[in-house]
Amino acid sequence: MQEIILWLKTYFDWFYIPRVTIPDIIDIIVIAYFVYHIMLWFKTSRAWTLFKGIMILVIFIAVAGALQLNTVLWIAKNIVNVLVIAFIILFQPELRRALDELGRKQFISRLFSFDSWKESEDKKLSDRTIYELVKTASELSKAKTGALIVIEHDTPLGEYENTGIKIDAIVTEQLLINIFEKNTPLHDGAVLVRANRVVAATCYLPLTERNDVNKELGTRHRAGLGISEVTDSMTIIVSEETGQISVAHKGVLYQNLDEDSMRKQLVKLQDKQETVRHKKFKKGGKKNVEENQPS
Repeated sequence: MQEIILWLKTYFDWFYIPRVTIPDIIDIIVIAYFVYHIMLWFKTSRAWTLFKGIMILVIFIAVAGALQLNTVLWIAKNIVNVLVIAFIILFQPELRRALDELGRKQFISRLFSFDSWKESEDKKLSDRTIYELVKTASELSKAKTGALIVIEHDTPLGEYENTGIKIDAIVTEQLLINIFEKNTPLHDGAVLVRANRVVAATCYLPLTERNDVNKELGTRHRAGLGISEVTDSMTIIVSEETGQISVAHKGVLYQNLDEDSMRKQLVKLQDKQETVRHKKFKKGGKKNVEENQPS
């Protein structure tokens, strides 16, 4: 019997089962979490194209190593440091955006701040503000009047606010239409909305540096997309040429929106499901939206 046990022990000696403890499980979960989000970031940015190029180079170097191409291996070894620096320079906007999104998580501040929930509620868009913004965009679209409205969320937009003219007023359709009226002092540039109030007009925004943006889109759309890439704000864009309404959020441009789809985009900033009821009916062959106006 002892010989059998000794034989089994010897036979399965190669089969090693590590001892897994709770810290090991936590370690695996943390690493898996970061690897998943890094791969997700690669997939949703220009870095995915670079990642595929790197994989081709890795395969090429592996083949060179198998064939013992010493010169190729020497060159590859000496350009690794240069490639790392080039990666940081070329993808500085994407890296900045990734770190900015990480900073918006605010895990520690939420744990130790007792009144953060109240401040967050005050900053959310109210139903009335959403109603005013939707009606404003609709009226400007009908008149083919260009507009650019940036709605601040968690990331402060003070540096862009300082480039414009300070205003402190409640968001209303009449105010915004007057601001964007052609040939008026405040119509050029962007309007900044914070905590349900218009805080500045004629603000300058950063233009997107992406090459995959439709060339037919003008400076207004590129500015709206640019601010959405570096902050978590939402930007309403009305085209002066076509009257088309677009919304830029988190680096994505949603085009050709109607009132209902635009409202759904704005509700995202409330971090809750849309509660406004709508009745759709046909009149003259067109689909209209009747809404409960806020009192």
